[in-house]
Amino acid sequence: MPTDILPASQVAELVTGLVKALRAYHMYLPNNPVYQRASDNLRVAFQPIYAVLGELVLTVAETDFVWEDQVVYHQPNKNESVAWGLFKDGMRSLTIRQGAEIEELPRFLETINRARFLPTDAGDDLLTLLWEQEFEFIQYEFMEFLGDTGGVPEQTGAYGAGAGSEDAARIRRAAAEEEAPPRAKGLIDLDDFDATLYFLDEREINQVAASVAEEYTRDVRHASLDALFDLFELQGESAVRSEILGILEALFPNFLNAHDFRTAAAVLRESRELAQRTPGLEPEHAARLDGFVAKLSEPAIVSQLIQSIDEAPALAGEATVAEVLRELRATALAPILTWIPMLGSPTLKQLLEEVADRLAEAHPAEVLRILRSPDSEALAAVATLCGRLQLVQTVPGLGETVTHRDPAVRLASVHALAQLATPAALGWVDKALEDPDRAVRLAAVRVVGGRGYKGAQRRVEGVVLGRSVAGMDLTEKMAFFEAYGAIAGTSGLKPLSALLLPRGLLRMKESSDTRACAAIALGKIRTAEARAVLQSAADDKDLVVRNAVSRALREGTG
Repeated sequence: MPTDILPASQVAELVTGLVKALRAYHMYLPNNPVYQRASDNLRVAFQPIYAVLGELVLTVAETDFVWEDQVVYHQPNKNESVAWGLFKDGMRSLTIRQGAEIEELPRFLETINRARFLPTDAGDDLLTLLWEQEFEFIQYEFMEFLGDTGGVPEQTGAYGAGAGSEDAARIRRAAAEEEAPPRAKGLIDLDDFDATLYFLDEREINQVAASVAEEYTRDVRHASLDALFDLFELQGESAVRSEILGILEALFPNFLNAHDFRTAAAVLRESRELAQRTPGLEPEHAARLDGFVAKLSEPAIVSQLIQSIDEAPALAGEATVAEVLRELRATALAPILTWIPMLGSPTLKQLLEEVADRLAEAHPAEVLRILRSPDSEALAAVATLCGRLQLVQTVPGLGETVTHRDPAVRLASVHALAQLATPAALGWVDKALEDPDRAVRLAAVRVVGGRGYKGAQRRVEGVVLGRSVAGMDLTEKMAFFEAYGAIAGTSGLKPLSALLLPRGLLRMKESSDTRACAAIALGKIRTAEARAVLQSAADDKDLVVRNAVSRALREGTG
């Protein structure tokens, strides 16, 4: 007897696993872990059965499964009974042979689920659905009722061969209902309703609805990318990783072109993290992971990226845009500085200024490279950046741009050197005192005068006491005289006094502007001798001179 070598409890456990799998197949798709785990559990549960028997034969009763005259499954509630669902459709015997658990059993259970939820007017039933599957390792017997025999039952053979027409299915269901015990008056049969495997309470229904909504709104692109990154990390084969990197390299430019900065930021972030944490990473793959940021930082791509963001102002405020831009490397500095003055979005401008500051502070060598590129459109901007960030190491580069052909670059360089104010920086400013552009000369002389830079005395004195001063406007002339007074100190007392006061027997005088400038310069010396000279000219007949002397005396005592 089979029961002597195989306990019925072992079969009962297997049948319970079948019922659980039936529910799992109804609730989940084949790629779901719950579905797959149910299939694995079934294969494990069949192993002790097939170790003893070559096949398992179950008799299908109203609410039971019977094996060797022993009940191995009993569920009196017909609405929940799997046995009753098969019984009422006409199944009387089920044979599962070794090998069915590998492929056929999941299809068999899925077919049962399909049959359970067929509409009442459907042309198919369980038998016809099973016929379509053409099982090799699963056999079944149905009780058929043939319409032309007056309802006489006929046993079908293996595989359910026999009548499967719509009339036969209807007759079979009617016969099954007649076999069932009569329903008490007033009792509601849940079979009359569209019932599921089990009912859900309101909380569970809301949870299911939320899960469905989340699934429909889920970003498939991110899920796909996550899968690629997971495969890259888990798969150590070089060919697999190369293929994944090839896919990402093809997709990345499309994300940027489509303004999908959220996905682009995810690729950059994950690439950086993979390069750090992936075990056994080959140098080639590490370089390709690094290549996403390197490619993004190419000047041409940076320019296109900034332009596209500026043309869509709403993008500038997105956190993912900031995340992408903050990944930029040193090679992006020049195009960023070129674009900043032309931007229409204040938000984007502020963001790029922050990025530029970070890049310049972290990569002074790149700043020097730009300064030594005379054709770069970012020269004036990078010079300004050097001064604002106090990049003292860039003074040699600014020394080259202070003689650039573009006056705007020269002027920006003078301002930057003034902010750095090292002896070397002021030495370059001194050379700008002879610049052909008035704005550059004016900026340079104000710098050396404001800092009292002694190294500039020779050039300043040459202008003040030379002939070139006559061709200057009053503003520039005044700036040179003030610088001379601040730099020369007491050594400038004699030449300035000669310019302010009448000279020689013929009492020749300089122009009013020159004498007024000399008075202002004497006020910068701030000694008793200088003050005495100014007081001697306090009653000068020239109103311009008198006003200048009065101002110099006030400032000298301030």
